[in-house]
Order: sequence, then structure tokens, then C-alpha cells
Amino acid sequence: MDVLQEKGLTPLRAILGFSLVSTTLHYTHNVVRAADYPQIPGISVLAAQIIVAFGWVLFTAFGWLGHREYVRKSYPRALAFLLVYSLSGLASAGHFLVGVPRIPAFWFATIFTDSAAALALWVFLTWAWATLNRVTSRDQVSTQH
Repeated sequence: MDVLQEKGLTPLRAILGFSLVSTTLHYTHNVVRAADYPQIPGISVLAAQIIVAFGWVLFTAFGWLGHREYVRKSYPRALAFLLVYSLSGLASAGHFLVGVPRIPAFWFATIFTDSAAALALWVFLTWAWATLNRVTSRDQVSTQH
């Protein structure tokens, strides 16, 4: 019985699906309406748009690779890819490091849904690593004589 496949694949797909919808909405709005978000001094709006678009593609590629490796049961690689993908939600919260965006409530909420998706993925990754590294009583060796 492969616990990571049987108990983990459905929640992973739900988390990734939610994250994909949330980050797609947020990052798209961030590209289209980049001037509405706090700017980092020295970085033009056009440069910010390119960085955000490239970042979304790169993060999403890591998420896809993580899912693919998980399905293939290559768990350490999968979890590493998924950990990198989770940073897309953390990056969204980075807006607050340079100021509060002046955007409609719906788009503002996507900053928090991105972060919630990242948190859910971290909880999943913690469970998966703990499950993967579980030592059963059968695997233990006694040091008692």
C-alpha cells in the first residue's frame, strides 16, 4: 500500500488546482494592472510586468514537475519541486514589503488566497515528508541485549 498515492494524490491535486486558479488570477492582474501595485524603486513598470509574468511561468513549471514526479512516485524530487512552487504564494505576500496595493477588494483577496494555497501546500509537504520518512517498528533495530 502506497500511502502517499492513496491518501495524498487527491489532496495534492486539490491544493495545486486552487493554487493555480489563485496565482493565475493574481499574477495576471499584477501584469495587466502593474501600475496599481507598489513599485520597487529603480524597476520600471514594464520590467516588473516581465518579471511577474516570467515568475508565474517558472513557478508553475515547478508545480507541474512536482505533480508529475509525485505521480511517478519519485517523492523526494516531487516534494522539492513542490516546495519551490509554494514560493509563488509567498511571493504574492511580498507586495506588503513595499506598500499596500491600491486595488479592488477581489484582487486584494487573491494576495491572501495565494498565501493560503502556499500554507496548504506546506502542510501537505510536511505530512508527505513525515509519511515518507516514517520508521515502523519492523524497521527498528534494538540496541538492547
